[in-house]
Amino acid sequence: MGENGARKSQGDTRRRIQEVALDLFAEQGYEKTSLREIAEVLQVTKPAIYYHFRSKEEILLSIFQNLGRPVADAIAWGEAQPRTLETKRELLRRYGAALDGTVPLFRLMRENEATLRDLEVGREFNDQMTAIGELLTEPGTPLIEQLRCMGALLTLHFGTFALPHFEGSDEEKREALLSITMEMVERAHGAEEPRG
Repeated sequence: MGENGARKSQGDTRRRIQEVALDLFAEQGYEKTSLREIAEVLQVTKPAIYYHFRSKEEILLSIFQNLGRPVADAIAWGEAQPRTLETKRELLRRYGAALDGTVPLFRLMRENEATLRDLEVGREFNDQMTAIGELLTEPGTPLIEQLRCMGALLTLHFGTFALPHFEGSDEEKREALLSITMEMVERAHGAEEPRG
């Protein structure tokens, strides 16, 4: 096998470890899942897991970094933009699209919140949520308007998880959810501007 083939095989193994670990963490909880169980499902030895990851936490962190990359990209984009209503709208669009790909991870975070809070992945997750919130709110605006923007963010989060329970196409449901969150931010933004 050539060098590229070996690298691809290692990347495939690493990805398979992440997929199996995410499934097991979500199914039975992070604490109750062992590296031995991950290895058994993959039909490999524990040392094969250690070749790619030093610990269970490192596997979780790598999953978060992979699935959370679009969220990090949305934050980086937002930080480089002026704080306008159109920037906030686009940030919500980008963040909403990023959330679609992270539903399994967010479900894992929600179900294992107490355990994961003190791990590095919990701190990174909280940092991302804080950054998005700060990009949507303006310092010095009335508290009610800041809370309305934070409410829009929470609506987008929880709505993303609830969408499968509603009828309609995936696209229709995502557009409806985004429309609701946009209205909340627009209302807050409108209240920040002088009224004529």
